[in-house]
Amino acid sequence: MFSILKKELSTFFGTATGYIVIGIFLLLTALFLWVIPGEFNILMSGYANLDGLFYLAPWLFLFLCPAVTMRLFAEEKQTGTWELIQTKPFSKWQIVSGKFSAGWCLAILALIPTLIYYFTVLLLAEPVGNVDSGAFWGSFLGLIFLAGIYVAIGTFASSLSKNQLVSFILALLMCFFMYYGFDVLTSFFTSGSSIEIVENLGISQHYGSIGRGVIDSRDLVYFLTTIALFLLLTVWKIRK
Repeated sequence: MFSILKKELSTFFGTATGYIVIGIFLLLTALFLWVIPGEFNILMSGYANLDGLFYLAPWLFLFLCPAVTMRLFAEEKQTGTWELIQTKPFSKWQIVSGKFSAGWCLAILALIPTLIYYFTVLLLAEPVGNVDSGAFWGSFLGLIFLAGIYVAIGTFASSLSKNQLVSFILALLMCFFMYYGFDVLTSFFTSGSSIEIVENLGISQHYGSIGRGVIDSRDLVYFLTTIALFLLLTVWKIRK
């Protein structure tokens, strides 16, 4: 697993892919939070919080995570190196988990520099430090897990096609549905219990819950179970 992880990370940063993904994410968040006038601009909002970051990040990752993962298996199949990897002493689970871990690490590396926004807001607050730190760290943890689900979905999508563009589109659509689709489906139900069940199947419900600063075991179980599900689907697909 660690050999695969190391190989994928060296591929990400041996080319421009890793730097472009991290750079685009940081540039867009910085522009929306500090430069472009609007509801996400911290300086114009009058409140010392980073709600804008945690609203924008899931939508930015919706494109960036599939861009990272689209090559994981599709490129291997396209270039013919997939057969070579299968001759190595790695189980299918080790291959999948290694590739997934590399993509997740890249997403986390893109998030880490945003911590400077938190410390900046701490200094700008009146009085200094008057920030809801619990909500921030809960939302930050939620973003890490959300990125994990997106990367797991992207890993599965990459195993479905030899074409990287097709893998990207499949991953984007599946991530969008998992994040927002279940909220749309609730409009077809009238029963409160049915609505609650459908809502709990989507990412946004659990992401919003953990973003309130309360770490609920049900949310953690959801994130970890969903990640494991898509990784198991990937293992099943490459075995088939």
